[in-house]
Amino acid sequence: MSDDVMISLENVSKRYRGQKAPAVEDVSMTIHRGEIVVLVGPSGCGKTTTMKMINRLIEPSSGRITLDGADVTSLDATELRRRIGYVIQQGGLFPHMSVATNVGMVPKMLGWDRRRIDARVDELLDLVGLEPGQFRNRLPGQLSGGQQQRVGVARALAADPPVMLMDEPFGATDPLTREHLQNEFLRLQEKLQKTIVFVTHDFDEAIKMGTRIAVLGERSMIRQFDTPERLLAAPADQTVAQFIGAGASLKQLNLRRVGAIEYDQAQLVRPDESPATVLRRLDESGDWAVLTVDSDQRPLRWVAPRDLTPHQTNLEGLGIPAATVDARATLRDALDAMLTCSCGAAVVVDDDGRYRGVVGIDRLMRAIGEMRDTERDHDRGITEPAWHGSSGSWKLAVPAQPGGSR
Repeated sequence: MSDDVMISLENVSKRYRGQKAPAVEDVSMTIHRGEIVVLVGPSGCGKTTTMKMINRLIEPSSGRITLDGADVTSLDATELRRRIGYVIQQGGLFPHMSVATNVGMVPKMLGWDRRRIDARVDELLDLVGLEPGQFRNRLPGQLSGGQQQRVGVARALAADPPVMLMDEPFGATDPLTREHLQNEFLRLQEKLQKTIVFVTHDFDEAIKMGTRIAVLGERSMIRQFDTPERLLAAPADQTVAQFIGAGASLKQLNLRRVGAIEYDQAQLVRPDESPATVLRRLDESGDWAVLTVDSDQRPLRWVAPRDLTPHQTNLEGLGIPAATVDARATLRDALDAMLTCSCGAAVVVDDDGRYRGVVGIDRLMRAIGEMRDTERDHDRGITEPAWHGSSGSWKLAVPAQPGGSR
């Protein structure tokens, strides 16, 4: 087996007693180190069952699954699960245990001493954006859904496992929290480079999160196993195309990150500045608005000339709240932020929420145009006549067939 392969499924099936058809039938795939492979498909297709066979929460009926070259059935099941992080909806936390106890559970089972466990808990809470002094002694019921999910991720990372299994981890959160958690997790993955199997029924989430995506049909039969770009550009069959659904061009906005395009710049002002000064600056620049920021350069509100009147002494509370995205957000996220703000601009911030730039609707449209140009160039490249020296003739180059055969 290649050193690059972390997980391998070879002709894996799962049959339950009393059922004629298998729940999972003859699935084969390889998952490389450091990639996020997303299993996506309709409810009941067997994607969660397939994932759970990797850590033997469900025992396979036939076939072979290897983890870093070792057959999982040859390993002690409990030890195997301690080596694989597992995240489910709402974190799956024990409600009667504190955040610190939940996060430190696996290290405690592994025999770590108390000092080492406490240090690891604080490290992980800080990593997932929860201040340890504020959150370590709280109970799960005292946390929001998004905070519970962060604790669930921290617990899965506690023993620093090379592999993580994630079963619709953000599915129970509201859209805004889900987007934030997705971006935060991608930030973590940049640092940690775990091998991740991620289950979702949301194709937009699959495009955003996945290095590769396996589109599953009944009994987890793989219809196509490919990169997000390839899936959108060349669905393997009508079933895959139907699952992708309408608006494939719009879904391509999930393929490009905000950090990959050039930012515009806004005029930054403090809320204590006078409206007269701001009006003069807007008149000189021709800008439609200024952006108020706090003392740490965190965006606050857009203030336009219509928001200003002669009797005001400062800008406190004026204008409309700025919608922010970070560099890891997709262009689709940026478009959603613009629509939320109703001002045609999303403010880009760093990991600490500080101002970095602005993506306006004009900049977004240019980026979309560039993506379409690239797609057209690619299409021309695979259909233009090519010279084949061996036969001494011109012939049309045929596109490679989509990946994902079982």
